[in-house]
Amino acid sequence: MWKKFRKKVNLIPPFFRSLYLLALIVFGVWMFVFDENNLLIQYRRFTELSSLLEKKEYYLEQISKTDKEFNELTTNPATQEKFAREHYRMKRDNEDVFVIVEE
Repeated sequence: MWKKFRKKVNLIPPFFRSLYLLALIVFGVWMFVFDENNLLIQYRRFTELSSLLEKKEYYLEQISKTDKEFNELTTNPATQEKFAREHYRMKRDNEDVFVIVEE
């Protein structure tokens, strides 16, 4: 039985019979399939990181835009009046306000 096994093993090229190659293959399979940080999880984390960086950029733009609007509201009386009319429906004493609601 061992002679048959040894004959079959001798048919394999010596490079592929190396224990180092076998250890490398086992290590690779372990890292790519069984490890908690395998390739699939790494890809998911990469895509999540990409989306979070895009959201960060969007929110930084929104913060700068809001800061500009706030600065404009605190310094310009015309902008304050426009904001009060649009958002709080305030009016002057001699005016009537008609609100049109689109369905």
